Order: sequence, then structure tokens, then C-alpha cells
Amino acid sequence: LLITDRGLAGMEITQKTLDLLDEAGLGRAIFADVDPNPNEKNAEAGVTAYLEGGHDGVIAFGGGSGLDLGKLVAFLARQTRPLWDFEDIGDWWTRANSDVIAPIVAVPTTAGTGSEVGRASVITNSVTEEKKIIFHPKFLPTVVICDPELTIGMPKFITAGTGLDAFAHCVEAFSSPHYHPMSQGIALEGMRLVKDYLPRAYADGSDIEARAQMMSAATMGATAFQKGLGAIHALSHPIGAIYHTHHGTTNAVCMPAVLQFNKIAICDDIKRAANYLDIRGGFDGFCEYVDNLNTSLGIPKTLTELGVKDPDIKRIVAGALIDPSTGGNPVVMTEENTTKLLLSCI
Repeated sequence: LLITDRGLAGMEITQKTLDLLDEAGLGRAIFADVDPNPNEKNAEAGVTAYLEGGHDGVIAFGGGSGLDLGKLVAFLARQTRPLWDFEDIGDWWTRANSDVIAPIVAVPTTAGTGSEVGRASVITNSVTEEKKIIFHPKFLPTVVICDPELTIGMPKFITAGTGLDAFAHCVEAFSSPHYHPMSQGIALEGMRLVKDYLPRAYADGSDIEARAQMMSAATMGATAFQKGLGAIHALSHPIGAIYHTHHGTTNAVCMPAVLQFNKIAICDDIKRAANYLDIRGGFDGFCEYVDNLNTSLGIPKTLTELGVKDPDIKRIVAGALIDPSTGGNPVVMTEENTTKLLLSCI
């Protein structure tokens, strides 16, 4: 079962993929009832399509939404417990029957989320309007096909938002207080790739070298953030769940304020990153670079400009404080300081 989003379903590249499966003699079908921030209703419909079609594997095809939902359907289709029993809390993942999880082939068509190398899916609870993480080691796809030609058709705003999602992954992984020197190195080089190649991909969508390097940056960011994320994602998750904003763009809007919020804990690390990236001015120079990068890529300055009107401050803060990313932030997040942080983003 090829799982993708509605926008990709009617595109030529998707039909070509289906034709290739036909030519290979593989029975196939397509499921495209996937929202930009997929929810449990999309998952239930995908599981129904998988079971009714008698499928034995999933091709997760698309950006973060298609990849996350495809992985989730492969995981959930033959489980006997409901979806929310597998939320990423403690050892809840051990509740799953590992033997019935279907094989996954991941084919990303954007360069940002890195879901193709991740062991989890992000899913919105449409009732509570909360983003939840479902984790299991077998979410990791069996095969990943990263073909930069599939990303050439991305519009500029998606190129920018997804690329800055990769950058946010690297920045937060690098800043996390948890110890993993390999992650530090991967995150640092991922930042360099974004710095060097995202402006090129944005300026010329057909620049195949830039597109290829951005796909590498995306996978590196997702690999590095196994070490931890932080306040950028802790804010972005509830904002996206409630107001349906684009995840990567929301991350980009929040990033400058979060850097300042974490300054006392990350100043030395960011100075080292700035030196590696050939950015002058240490911590302040790095922050100025991020501001300028956002501006050059057409990123809104504030959540208000992004379309978040009359936000429910208390609700967003409450969601941020229970988000799994919060535990990886280098400054302890409280109701008081998280409220101030959110207000600075608005």
C-alpha cells in the first residue's frame, strides 16, 4: 500500500511510481487521505485500507505527513490494542506485538523532517488537539530511497519550511544537555549543509546538488535528535496541533526567541558552532545569522504573521510543558518562563 498525502496523490511522479510497481508485478494500491498534520482518523482509515486490500507492506511516500502516517499504518494494522496505548511514555512501546509490524519502504519527497530515518511517528489527537509521539524501534524503515530529483518540484515556501525544520533539529540536538558526542558531530555538519545549500535550493529549485545535500541534512538532523530536542519543538507541537500551522515554518518562527531563552546554557556551544560554520560574532552572530536566514527565505517574523490569531496562551503553554521535547531543553521550562517565551514569539 502506497501511502501519501492528497497533494502528491495526483502528481505525475506518484503515478509513475505506481506504474513501476505494476511493471514489477507487485499488487499495489494508493491511500492518500492524509492531513498536513495527520490525526487518528487518518490512521484508522489507512489501517482499514491496508487490511481490506490484503497488503503485506507499506511504501511511505511524501513529506513528513505521508511518511509518519505510512509508518504508523504499518505499525498499527495488525495490533490488538488501540493507538494511544503506544504513546511514547515509559516502556509503552513494549506493549506492541513486534512480529506483526509490516515492512516499510520510505521515499521522502521533501528535505526536512527526517522521518525516513526515525523510530517514531507524530500524530495529532483530533479530540484533544494535542500532538502525540508513537514510538517503536520497528518504525525505522527497512529501505529508504532518498532521490533528490523527487524534491525538485517543491515550492519555495515548502523548501524553506522543511529546510529550516532540518536546521532546527540540528540546532536543538547540538544544544541538548544530554551526552552523545557522535550526535554533536552529526548535528554540526547538518547545520553546515543547511547553511551552504538551503539558500541555493531556495533560489533554484532545480539545483540537484543543493537538493541532494539538503536530503542529507534532513537525515542527519533526525539522526542527531535522538539525543534530544527542546523548546522549539515543545512550542511548535501544540501550536501546530491547535492552529494547523506548517511544522517546519513554526519551528523557524520560534527559533530566534528560543536561542535567546537558552542563552545562559548554550552560549559556549553555539560559539563553537559559529566558529565551525564560519559565522563571526559568536553567540550573537549566530542569532543574527538565523534572523537573516529566516528573512531571506520569506519566513514570518512572528506567530501572528504566520496566522496564529488570538492564541490561547495557557493552552499552548500547558501543551508545551507536557511535550516530550521539553525534557531535552537546556534550560528548565516552567509555566512562567515558557509563557514569556511564547509571548516573545507572538
